[in-house]
Amino acid sequence: MSTAPDRQPRRATGGEQADPAPRPSRRVFTPEYKLTVVTEYENAPNGEKGAILRREGLYSSHVIEWARARDAGRLGGGPADSPAPAKPARKSAEQAELERLRRQNAKLTSDLAKTRMALDIMGKAHALLEELSGSTDDDRPPSSS
Repeated sequence: MSTAPDRQPRRATGGEQADPAPRPSRRVFTPEYKLTVVTEYENAPNGEKGAILRREGLYSSHVIEWARARDAGRLGGGPADSPAPAKPARKSAEQAELERLRRQNAKLTSDLAKTRMALDIMGKAHALLEELSGSTDDDRPPSSS
């Protein structure tokens, strides 16, 4: 999609002025407006839902998002008209250290179990090799002297 030459912003060069058009701002919708639009959209027959969206200048994703917020009990929209989500309480230094030590303990326990299994396998392999070595010594033909 190309832009018409008269719609491209002009760059200020020398004595020329930049495009004086104001910068567009993000639209903010009140919770009452959102609830009204969602209710009207949901009650409209299928053929008329698009007309509502066009009339209001909205996308279906707006209505879907607002309906989900309404169902969750937090119809309020974006950060401009709703408080920021509550952050989880910060853990104290002792709790963080305890959590770190528990993770370290679990990792070391796992490593110890792996090491013990490896040693068990090595012991069995050693015993097998000794048995095989001993049986080859017994199978030698008598030497003639």
